[in-house]
This record gives sequence, C-alpha cells and structure tokens, in this order.
Amino acid sequence: MNHELYIARRMRLDSDGQRKGSPSLTVALIGIVLAVVVMILSIAIVMGFKGEISGKIMHLDAHLRVTNAALGLDDNYATVNGREVREAIASDSAFAPLVESISLIADKSAILKTDEDFMGIIFRGVDEGYDFRYLESKMVEGVIPVVSDTAAAQQITISKTVADRLKLHAGDKILTYFIDNNIKVRNLMISGVFETDLEAFDNAYVVGGISIVQNVNGWNGDTGTQVSVNMSNTNNLENDCYHLYSMLAENSMKKESKNMFFVTTTHQNNMPFFAWLQMLDMNVVIILTLMMVVAAFTLISAMLMIVLERIRVIGNFKALGATNGSIRRIFIYLTGKLILKALIIGNIIGIGLCLAQRYFHIVRLDPTAYYMPYVPISLSIPALIALNVGIIVVSYLTLLLASHIISTIKPTATMRFE
Repeated sequence: MNHELYIARRMRLDSDGQRKGSPSLTVALIGIVLAVVVMILSIAIVMGFKGEISGKIMHLDAHLRVTNAALGLDDNYATVNGREVREAIASDSAFAPLVESISLIADKSAILKTDEDFMGIIFRGVDEGYDFRYLESKMVEGVIPVVSDTAAAQQITISKTVADRLKLHAGDKILTYFIDNNIKVRNLMISGVFETDLEAFDNAYVVGGISIVQNVNGWNGDTGTQVSVNMSNTNNLENDCYHLYSMLAENSMKKESKNMFFVTTTHQNNMPFFAWLQMLDMNVVIILTLMMVVAAFTLISAMLMIVLERIRVIGNFKALGATNGSIRRIFIYLTGKLILKALIIGNIIGIGLCLAQRYFHIVRLDPTAYYMPYVPISLSIPALIALNVGIIVVSYLTLLLASHIISTIKPTATMRFE
C-alpha cells in the first residue's frame, strides 16, 4: 500500500484531534463549495437559455428557407413554386429521407381592425404540411386553425399580445385588411390564441391558411413567398443548405425554368438571436475562470493552514528521513479530503438548486426582455462530469505548487513551534 496515502488517511484535517475542525479549513470548505455551486448554476442556466431560445426559433422558423432570388420586389414577383421545390427534393433519394416536413408559406402585410382599435401584422399563410406541434403546445385559448379544408380555412390564430391589445378571444371574428394595389378585406374567425414569449414572433405574426393569401393575390395553389423545409437532424444545416441550393439550381437548368431560388438556414435568418447566444458562452467562460481562480486561492490558503498547523509533524517526518516529495504527497492527499468533501457538497447543493428551478420555476423573468417567463435550466451529465474533472485537475495542480512550501521547512526550525 502507498505509505503516503496510508498516513494521510490516518491523519485528521483538524489539528487538535477533536470533532470541531479548524475555522480556517471551514472557511476554505465553504469557499470551494460556493465556487462549485456557482459554476454548476452558470453552466446549467446558459445551456438552458441556449436550448430554450434556439428551440423556439427552430420551431417557429424554417430550418431551411427557400425563397425567390427576387425577394424584396413586389409579392407577385418574389414568389416560389411549392410543387417545383417538392419535386426537386423528392427526386434526390439521398436527401429526401432527411427531410421531416415541407410547407408552402405565403407572408403578406395586413391590418387587423376592431371597432375600437387596429394593429399592423404579417399574415402567415401555411398549407397542410406546416408543423403545428410547437404552436399547438403554446396555445392558451382555443385550438390551431384548420388550413387543409378550403371551406373552413377562414380561420386564424393570433398571439396573446395581439389578443390583449385588440381585446379579442377565441371564437371572435376580425376584419383583416390586405393592402396591395387595392384594399381587400376578409372577415376571419379567431380559432385560438398562442403565447410563445418570443416577442419578434408574437408581436408580428398571425397564422392561417395559405389559401387566404393566394385568393387575395390571385395566385394558384402552388404559389407562395417561401418554402419551409425542416430537417430531422439540425446538426448539419450548412451542408444541407448548400446541397438543397445546388439541387434546385440543377433542377431549374434541366427544366429550363426561369425561377432562381435562394436558400438560407435558420441561423442566417435569425443572426441577432444566435449572436446573443454566442455571447452567453463568453460570459460562462469568464465566470468559470473567476470561480477557478477563487477556488485555487482558497486551496492555497487551506494548504498553508494545514501545513502551519502540522509544522512539528513535518519536522518529525524529516528527522526520520522522509523526503520532501514524500511529505508533499502526504499533505496533497490530506488536502484532497477537503476537495472531495467540497465537491460532494457543492454538487448536491448545485444540482439540487437546478432541479428546484427546473421543476418549480422559482426564479421568474420578464418575458419581454428574456423571451421566457422563468430562468431555464438544462442539466447535462457530460458537462457536469467535465466540470468536476476540471476542478480536480486544477485543484491538483494548485496543491502541487502550494506544497513546495514544505521543502523550505527545516527540522531544527520546527522545534520553536509549540
């Protein structure tokens, strides 16, 4: 058996052999525990924010958006043919199985008007291929609109923000003014009210059947302003985007089509959000660095306290012929008890606080500023393991440097210490 480890196991952290430990070591223990708790909370909160916000964007916007290269001109020019895009995707036996859903979408500016107020919005018309699962999970009143049946397609769903401003509820009817060369009015029924807490979507969009926009613009059933292509796996969107663009360009050349397609990813379409999420990563790095520095200084202080409280023991070890390296290992093992205890307590408290916030939403937020009503938490086992391993490595290196003080202690000098 390793005799340094054996001796360290037999020694106690408290110098007087009583149950009550040294106050300095208690302070060190608390400092390390707090550092561990702060690091766990920082990682869990940032991962939660990134997961929630990117999830909202991924569900509310297309993974891959196919538009006309003339985007920005009049609606009648900046259109895409949904059937042409679907046929191009279906013809690629390698790419088609990777696609989860395809939806033809038509966006058009409109005004919602009641007897007392009005509000400008973007009417998003979608077909039966649109994935309503996320929006359905965010309904606070009513149901999602029917878009597959043309006769029943005069339904829309609006956000709670719009509903509160215009004092509307599910089942109400609302006059919708589409402004083009001529003003066209549609009397639509509100099937439901949703709340995603994503201000950019809630303040701007109402969702209904694409046949409404097609009828207003005089388009056929294959025409829209974009095609939404959602992938089953979002880890390789850049390559998927390039592949889809190449496929559509090649297909247009074969059919001698005049249509020029433009394909973008959800990251390109929502750069402000993803840039903000990347800034959060930098904040985590800064917090982890600061907490590691705090833990390192705390460990150095703890090592010095342990050494000073046992300076006579060190002198006796040296008098008996023990080497500096052997004594250093004994005290590294001894201080390792403190680290292990602090890690266990810190993980229990940190994970406990994360679970409490995750299931009970104790800390609330302003949805208009943070896009969600509470602090999100995401616990990752690999991240926790990596964090704990990192703390152990940094702690060991810190103790290795701090233990050099043992080599400066002379056996004759220890006789003056009582």
